[in-house]
Amino acid sequence: MYYPVYGFDSTMLILIPAIIIAMYAQNKVRSTYAQYSRVANRSGMTGSDAARLILDRAGLYEVPVEQVAGDLTDHYDPRSKKLRLSQGVYSSRSIAALGIAAHEVGHAIQDQQEYLPMKIRGALVPVASIGGNFGFGIFILGLFLSIPVFQTIGIVLFSATVFFQLVTLPVEFNASSRAMAVLEGYSILDSDELGKARQVLNAAALTYIAAALSGIANLARLLILRNRRR
Repeated sequence: MYYPVYGFDSTMLILIPAIIIAMYAQNKVRSTYAQYSRVANRSGMTGSDAARLILDRAGLYEVPVEQVAGDLTDHYDPRSKKLRLSQGVYSSRSIAALGIAAHEVGHAIQDQQEYLPMKIRGALVPVASIGGNFGFGIFILGLFLSIPVFQTIGIVLFSATVFFQLVTLPVEFNASSRAMAVLEGYSILDSDELGKARQVLNAAALTYIAAALSGIANLARLLILRNRRR
């Protein structure tokens, strides 16, 4: 028998693999970043130096490189056309810093070239935000009040969030590929340093894979719960 509140919910078992992968991914990205943030690159460039160089080579002179508070808070904002690097990347001369900076510039170049998956992801941001914040709650409300339409709305909204997570994967993978290409092409990192930078970017990519798997697992759980009430 199914007891969603007072007893064991067997659908929670679906989430266990995703939770384990997510925990591993978070630990992997933290440990890999910590390891290579202590290894100086031979070029002597800082993360901001590398970002500025790559941006200028791409003709993105108008995109500023700003410092932002926090750890691993690096991002490119396509709305303001600004590239922001965390404190540990902006002024760091580590291999990790150059890899991360180049990855974020990869997003700026995607924006410049109107990379389709990035445009799709940008269009999904509003509905994905609503789905992430309210989809699950609306579904649960419909489940306990036995209102099928609420369940359907909740699933549709949450599905948008999952789709957003899936579209994010090619965007991130492509940015990393661009990063590795310019780090090598512009001789910013030596051949042996490139492998270490790749490890940092691969670890970061794993977190996006984990998020997508978690979203899929949660969506599957919602579908199972709805079917049980029919």
